[in-house]
Amino acid sequence: MPADPDCVALAEIELCGELIIAASAADGERLSADRIDEVLRVEAERAAEAD
Repeated sequence: MPADPDCVALAEIELCGELIIAASAADGERLSADRIDEVLRVEAERAAEAD
């Protein structure tokens, strides 16, 4: 069953907001790939999919 487009859009907006917050708090000019994965909880999502 496909996800509701409104829910998907809201989730994407939330993730973008989290990236913006992380970028504004970062010391360097860019976020590392590892930091982006951390902010987006990529590892947690992969672990949940593996279960």
